[in-house]
Amino acid sequence: MQLDFSALSPLEAYRWLASTVTPRPIAWVSTCSAAGISNLAPFSFFQVISDEPPTLMVNVGLRGDGELKDTARNVMETGELVIQLVSAGHAEAMNASAATLGQGVSEFEHCAIASEASSQVRPPRVAGAAVAFECRAAQVMPYPPGQPNCHLIFAQVLLAHVDDRVLDERGRIDPGRLDLLGRLGGSSYSLTRERFDMKRPD
Repeated sequence: MQLDFSALSPLEAYRWLASTVTPRPIAWVSTCSAAGISNLAPFSFFQVISDEPPTLMVNVGLRGDGELKDTARNVMETGELVIQLVSAGHAEAMNASAATLGQGVSEFEHCAIASEASSQVRPPRVAGAAVAFECRAAQVMPYPPGQPNCHLIFAQVLLAHVDDRVLDERGRIDPGRLDLLGRLGGSSYSLTRERFDMKRPD
């Protein structure tokens, strides 16, 4: 089977990409508007892209009506965001925060998701998140340039909050304790509970 992506509709292309490039980590992004209203939303087109400077990238698509999502708008207005990783215990709350709400409605309040203050940025963070990265937007890039349908947010990590409960005896991340969700195609997710190790060759 071969797929000519130039002949696929955007929806078909999305379905093939989203169901094959898996599992994808989920960025649970909290932001604040210039008026101080908090927002929380999950995005699975997400990855670490640099360690010097430490930088994460989140793809935030446009709304169905072509308007900016609150996440992109808030980052453009304030330049700040917090990116939480999603452990299994937060699966339902993360999914609830994906609902399309009116502009100015906080998912923290609407979904009864507990928050706590960040240290270096204005947006709050999810209380109890295993890992939360406080970030400053290094660049927000519309893509594709000619007729953008999303914005790529390059987020430089300023500070990370790591729950001591996900650390092993050496003080390093234990993947089993971290227990992250992975995004698959459609409505499917995976867990990182089954793993194996391989030593890279010299």
